[in-house]
Amino acid sequence: MRICTLCDGALKAGSGSVTRAIFSAECSHSFHFTCITSYVKHGNHVCPICDVEWKDIPSHAPIAKPTNGTTRVVPILTWPSHIKATSGTLPCIPSQTNSNRSITSNSQSSEPFHFNDDDPLDFQFKFPSNDKSIIRSIDIKTSTELSAVRRSISQKNFHVLINLKAHVTDMNQVNSDIPSPTRRAPVDLVTVLDVSGSMTGTKILLLKRAMGFVIENLGPFDRLSVITFSSNARRLFPLLLMDDSGKQHALQAVNCLFAGGETNISEGLKKGAQVMEDRRHKNPVCSIMLLSDGQETVKNRIHLQEKLRLKIPVHTFGFGEDHDPITLHSIAEGSKGTFSFIENEGLIQDAFAQCIGGLLGVVAQDLQVHIQSLQLDLCLSQLKAGSYSSNISCDNQIGFVDIGELYADEERDVLVLVNIPSVEDKDSGNQMKLVSVRCTYRDPFTKESMATDAIEVKIYRPRSLIEDLVVSVEVDRQKNRFRAAEAMRFARAAADKGDLPNARAIIDRCRMWISESASMRAGDKLCVALDAELQEVWSRMGSKKIYESTGRGYILSGMSAHSMQKATARGDSTETSSPVHAYQTPPMFEMLKLSRMSLPNFLRPKKTQPKYI
Repeated sequence: MRICTLCDGALKAGSGSVTRAIFSAECSHSFHFTCITSYVKHGNHVCPICDVEWKDIPSHAPIAKPTNGTTRVVPILTWPSHIKATSGTLPCIPSQTNSNRSITSNSQSSEPFHFNDDDPLDFQFKFPSNDKSIIRSIDIKTSTELSAVRRSISQKNFHVLINLKAHVTDMNQVNSDIPSPTRRAPVDLVTVLDVSGSMTGTKILLLKRAMGFVIENLGPFDRLSVITFSSNARRLFPLLLMDDSGKQHALQAVNCLFAGGETNISEGLKKGAQVMEDRRHKNPVCSIMLLSDGQETVKNRIHLQEKLRLKIPVHTFGFGEDHDPITLHSIAEGSKGTFSFIENEGLIQDAFAQCIGGLLGVVAQDLQVHIQSLQLDLCLSQLKAGSYSSNISCDNQIGFVDIGELYADEERDVLVLVNIPSVEDKDSGNQMKLVSVRCTYRDPFTKESMATDAIEVKIYRPRSLIEDLVVSVEVDRQKNRFRAAEAMRFARAAADKGDLPNARAIIDRCRMWISESASMRAGDKLCVALDAELQEVWSRMGSKKIYESTGRGYILSGMSAHSMQKATARGDSTETSSPVHAYQTPPMFEMLKLSRMSLPNFLRPKKTQPKYI
């Protein structure tokens, strides 16, 4: 049976009570006439299957409304002739034929001067602060590198580990890993998508499928806007609530995407930021997702970061070997977002799924860690928190780390280095209090300011040690994580200067250091994964060609993951040895499973992805 690849419906004239005319193109491919006229009215003049440019274009006849009031709207899931098409479409979305929402394409539309036409949130779900069925918390755990320090000695740069973990438990959904749409903070999401000429063919089709997955998995209180960019940037539609009607409109707009033109990342990001800045209504959580497969090709390029005035996380995705990892990593790093390197084009949807799996479960915002010395002569010497901003007071008694957002079941580790003084024998007690740790944050559900109880960190100060002390594996593994991240940073700098032998030597020295650490000797899984990651980085610096095509993107996505302690997609995102999965949360993993289930067999990764380390 022949199928119309634009709607997945049977090409059978007079099917049921509705007569559906068939259009046969000059390239011999056939479609429903109403489907193809909707397709070409947005400026598409090439066959969606074989990319042949048509000379005879079907007339722009009005789209016939279905008599039963519903239609099956799915992303265009057509494939080039060399790829075998299979099943795996998204569920149908009922249409709302009486909706007055307007949809534009990426080629022909008129845009308002101000993007303040977002859907209102008048019926936004209220989250009562006294709802006992929802339990939200930030857990704090601490560890010291040694459990005791002799009284008679002082020690500089003694490591204290602070571990934070966000929890949200819905007692009405105790068996579900993914928060209910009405029990989590709604999201405003803007996707900024590259539709330049390099995205022609399979790439644009995979992007449509990935966006279809995102649309399908947003809730009725979430809002989405899509920006496309090629030579210029265009907003396809304003921030729309993702109810049934909004989803249908979003899918229709995404269905009509086509590739062409140059790559103007600057204008795409600028327009995405403007959508967020101009919106009249605001959901508690907001984020931008930016995907590009190419280099900025428009003349008079300006600095992208200067365009982004808002403090909104931008999660960037570099697609293929020709993208600009330096620019995309810089955008993500400057906005507290993440950079993912998608080496395998079939993994776009997985990368998007992992990202929204976190965004749809934000538990804390504006999270700040407060560290206070509990001894006048005990000083804070350093706070190691990756890309998160930190500060120590002039008297070295108080420290702060700004974490920002924390997803459900997500963790953050901070190393606090303190200078421990010696203790006089006349001082009583065998314990010494080092620091106290507490957190303040804003609950996105209730918008209330919250604070945790303070946790005191103590160590023993005996006159003598009867036996050698064992180094804490928890602290040592984090020291190795920081060493690996630093080694990748220095190796990347050397490789960018063309000094690949020195870059490899830096990686070799770090691997040697980690191999001799206490946590590696104990068989710690994160350390084993770090070593495998460094080995992979080393192999991608074998030549200038390899480094520039895949090595730079791979190492920058790893640096992004470690500095933010957030999961990123990298290379083949199913690599079992990649430590970036240490940052993957259970909700992210569940969203990834949904993504895999919706993919055709020929796109599903062959390896089994670990849940998390």
